[in-house]
Amino acid sequence: MGSFFIIINVAALLLLAGVLYFMQKKHISFSKRVFTALGMGIVLGFVLQLIYGLESETLLQSTEWFNIIGTGYVKLLQMVVMPLVFISIVSAFTKLTITTNLGKVAGLIIGLLVGTTAVAAAVGISATLGFNLEAVQIDGGETEQARGQEIEQQYTEIEGQSFPQKIIELIPANPFLDFTGQRGTSTIAVVIFAAFVGFAFLGIKRKEPEQAEFFKKMIDAIYSIVMRIVTLVLRLTPYGILAIMAKTVATSNFAAIAKLGEFVLASYVALAVMFIIHLLILTLAGLNPITYVKKAFPVLSFAFTSRSSAGTLPLNIKAQTKSFGVPEGIANFAGSFGLSIGQNGCAGVYPAMLAVMIAPTVGIDPLSPTFLLTLIAVVAISSFGVAGVGGGATFAAILVLSTMNLPVALAGLLISVEPLIDMARTAVNVSGSMTAGVVTSRVTKELDTGVYNGQEKEAIYS
Repeated sequence: MGSFFIIINVAALLLLAGVLYFMQKKHISFSKRVFTALGMGIVLGFVLQLIYGLESETLLQSTEWFNIIGTGYVKLLQMVVMPLVFISIVSAFTKLTITTNLGKVAGLIIGLLVGTTAVAAAVGISATLGFNLEAVQIDGGETEQARGQEIEQQYTEIEGQSFPQKIIELIPANPFLDFTGQRGTSTIAVVIFAAFVGFAFLGIKRKEPEQAEFFKKMIDAIYSIVMRIVTLVLRLTPYGILAIMAKTVATSNFAAIAKLGEFVLASYVALAVMFIIHLLILTLAGLNPITYVKKAFPVLSFAFTSRSSAGTLPLNIKAQTKSFGVPEGIANFAGSFGLSIGQNGCAGVYPAMLAVMIAPTVGIDPLSPTFLLTLIAVVAISSFGVAGVGGGATFAAILVLSTMNLPVALAGLLISVEPLIDMARTAVNVSGSMTAGVVTSRVTKELDTGVYNGQEKEAIYS
């Protein structure tokens, strides 16, 4: 009988996917299809949990089938991340789009990413103090204690690693290993390797122009193939969002979320404030923030549902170049650096909130100016090398808490609401990355304001 209901549940998902396909055939805008997928996924998830209950084996097996579409889509995006990063940056060198001011571009992007992360830390601190949150207010069961022990184990693995050692971790000793994405800093390592290939091309161009021209044609061909793969995968975005959202809502423990509702609310307030700060930065750069919100919505929606900054990278870069008018080189640097440096949500707001909550448990006054200034500095510096995948926030929290001599295990108390908060954190991470790319290209006078202010180019997803 259970199998019958599983078939019914999967059929319901496929029926909704059929609605999205019908909308696509009717040429309804990509943004509207994404928004519709988000709404239908939420409704389907609520209905399934209401009918079967959170602990239902039928529900769990149904969501396993949902993963074929949801997780499968995320994996397809992750499949193309490393080839996209590498070929796009090498292509930027062969097209001479960023080499004239490479240092300025990289400096501006990193400065914006780290600077906004410091601001995010201040916002997180303010939200925690404003809601009067403390770790002692949270009760921990067996699951939370187990999570705390797991976090302590992770801490022992990175304990004693100095900041210079963390910088060294960014350098690719084996680029082929980094192409597999096995290290948290693999993306930045691939960026560095691609930059070396690009500079080597410039040297060969002066000495052996014929060889350089052959290499350029080869890179152009590979770039066209990779971008076509990206476009094909991005067409599946509404279906991926539908399945991911349905599973997320169906398997969310709303009782636990309600129990920690104040922390969830404080987190969302802090993340919303950080997003508004992104819009203020764009406004100060002379750009319309409403236009940004409209064009960024599909990207941020996927980041929200997938909880993967790395998986969102193809969408991120496409939106920057085709919707906002950012040059390819700057978009690729901003998107790639944003995966491991200065993630406003995961490496900024979250660890700062945890530190302020945990400080009173060890007799530290969280209102002390020395503590607060030190915390903001530590958060900004620790934001280097945070992986852009699920779990990056935990890694950032371990780094910050251990540096501030605070107990890391207490971070495990929030495991029940982690997925819900991580959705908004990821969206803010991606927004920070896109903001850095748009503002950098604006400062360097390379932004195509005609594209930025023009209509959404639906062709980028077709």
